[in-house]
Amino acid sequence: MSNIVAIVGRPNVGKSTLFNRLIEERKAIVDETSGVTRDRQYGHSDWNGKHFSVIDTGGYVMGGDDAFETEIRKQVALAIEEADVILFLVDAKEGLTPMDEDVADMLRRCKKKVMLVVNKCDTPARHETIGEFYALGLGELYPIAGITGSGTGDLLDAVVADFDEGQELQDDGLPRIAVVGRPNVGKSSFINAITGQERNIVTPIAGTTRDSILSHYNLFGFDFNFVDTAGLRKKQKVNEDLEFYSVLRSVRAIENSDVCILMLDASQGIEQQDLNIFGLIQRNHKGVVIVVNKWDLIEKESNTHRDFENAIRERIAPFNDVPIIFTSVINKQRIFKVLETARQVFEARSRKISTSELNDTLLPIVKEQNPPPSVKGKWIKIKYITQLPTPYPQFVFFCNLPQYVRDPYRRYVENRMREIWDFHGVPFNIYFRAK
Repeated sequence: MSNIVAIVGRPNVGKSTLFNRLIEERKAIVDETSGVTRDRQYGHSDWNGKHFSVIDTGGYVMGGDDAFETEIRKQVALAIEEADVILFLVDAKEGLTPMDEDVADMLRRCKKKVMLVVNKCDTPARHETIGEFYALGLGELYPIAGITGSGTGDLLDAVVADFDEGQELQDDGLPRIAVVGRPNVGKSSFINAITGQERNIVTPIAGTTRDSILSHYNLFGFDFNFVDTAGLRKKQKVNEDLEFYSVLRSVRAIENSDVCILMLDASQGIEQQDLNIFGLIQRNHKGVVIVVNKWDLIEKESNTHRDFENAIRERIAPFNDVPIIFTSVINKQRIFKVLETARQVFEARSRKISTSELNDTLLPIVKEQNPPPSVKGKWIKIKYITQLPTPYPQFVFFCNLPQYVRDPYRRYVENRMREIWDFHGVPFNIYFRAK
């Protein structure tokens, strides 16, 4: 279970550059224009074996300084509420500004770990001038150059210093199912429809330091735990950005689950925020069932269902081997099919395939029927396959020239494995290694 690290600061101090550095991808758009990050970014990182989620709070705002100030205050308030560590980024090139002082004033009053990170320290002269930031009263300074990575190692050492595994949720071997999605898509209505009037069967099981709770559900032949993080605490009285807040809460729920039910609103289709949450599920290697709710509100034609499903699969590609169920929670249509499918995905994610079965089934395919194509006149020979002992499916293919295995062939092998062992809704990893 990972911690959440939020990057806050005024526009154009390099939040997205640092975010890209931490997650080792060029995911956030980086530009000299202030406020260019239109969609908030969410990623996964690890340092010295400790995993954490990273959130770049640089949302797009329009207008003058007042609009920026209002937006930044809102984002800092959200970070204070939800993050475990807050990286407050300032700019050595521009020096201390009144907006920096305003953000620091909010952060000094919070009880979270706040680290003052001075970015753009890429010349000796700038290192000499950063002392002015001590006036913000946030303790030690961490000088970095986000664009080159200078100083980020020391910063990360300090970020993860206090991270531990936390108090794990009680593991009774039952599937843990999280219902996630944007606000107002019907998550609470779904859980209420499932539990109905039998509320006495839902009992909280010991939670964690991270405010997650398991609610045991045992009815109609189903036996599992709902992972619920929403609504456990009264939110601060801030003008909240509900979209951003929902993803922060989703991080908690996803990390504590085995299978996620991602709910969409049929009247709105699949939006960027849904894709952000889907990406979180995939990167955390959780099983997933997509539920298109409010299907009763859609006017149907002969191919409406098929076209809608195809549009979703196109947006979530390349991992689109996912069950998609169309429901009307208010009419209780197909809600138990959702539970049945989630249980099947849990079983697939837990599946252990013996080494002998893997080799008896797959080696004829990858050695004889469709071996990897030759590269530079060299032939790749796969000799042995095994599954790793991890909570989610991971497989190693031992071969003579793993560096020459290309992505199209990886996808071919993954698709064949999905067909043979029914990994519908389960992200899994394939590695090619030298024997």
